[in-house]
Amino acid sequence: NSPPMQKVFEVIKKAAASDAPVIIYGESGTGKELVARAIHQTGNRREKPYVQLSCAALNESLLESELFGHTKGAFTGAYRHRIGRFEAANGGDIFLDEIGDIPLATQVKLLRVLETKQFERVGDHQPISVDVRIITATNRNLEELLARGAFREDLYFRINVIPIRLPPLRERIGDVPSLVNTFIHRFAEKTGKPITGLSRRAMDSFMSYRWPGNVRELKGALEYAFVVTEDGIIDLDHLPPQLVKSQPQPDRSGWSVVSPEAEPGGLSQKEALVAALRRTGGNQSQAAKLLGVNRVTVYNRMKKYGIELKKVMQA
Repeated sequence: NSPPMQKVFEVIKKAAASDAPVIIYGESGTGKELVARAIHQTGNRREKPYVQLSCAALNESLLESELFGHTKGAFTGAYRHRIGRFEAANGGDIFLDEIGDIPLATQVKLLRVLETKQFERVGDHQPISVDVRIITATNRNLEELLARGAFREDLYFRINVIPIRLPPLRERIGDVPSLVNTFIHRFAEKTGKPITGLSRRAMDSFMSYRWPGNVRELKGALEYAFVVTEDGIIDLDHLPPQLVKSQPQPDRSGWSVVSPEAEPGGLSQKEALVAALRRTGGNQSQAAKLLGVNRVTVYNRMKKYGIELKKVMQA
């Protein structure tokens, strides 16, 4: 529900209606694969194949074989002909995760596919034509790779047509309660355990933690809690150690805060207020309810920290 994610959803809708290449930027665990799948499932190619490949998991020779296929005898161990991911995705979408890890030699061949819509299997010279929309993703800074000569500039401009940037969870902390409710419901159905939610202390810990592993880490924390909790409410002592360690002390208003100089796992009073204002679309009364304080306190804190509502909503 946060404004940053609402912007992402709008771009997804527009990208789905296009055949232009899409690249998804985001830290590990932010949901890049989910965005790619959403683009396919809501796009014009949704009835056609959706094929994905992690480019970081394979060396150069294996990666080329996976992408373009190979002929029998093309290399040691090639006992039969094999089609590649591009051929399998013909008519649909192909999702290449960790595009920043593709070797330079493979980048040249990938660029040719984008420009001519043709490729050759490894060990063959017969061109194969395909109609594929390419979706890529990376958690790396491609501009830095360009500066180091580790990524081709021409390929960068070909895949960077529709960029989608996923915000890390720490920048949309107001989404944490919704994510918690979703995963608790899923895990309760999966495990059959009568677990209904988080205690106030546990939720305070979730709201104050910085989530370096993003949504993937949040999901893992709740999976851990479901293992150690038998029923009822998940409390602080049911959480992974890193969340317990980051638990701040509550102030007089009842909202858990830490000083701005606290550990990286903590959320300052200013950050908590900014997150609440973004979550509520700038509604100060609703933000006060979310923080467990009155509207006057929200006003006073905005004045204290020099928070301008217009700038908060535009950030």
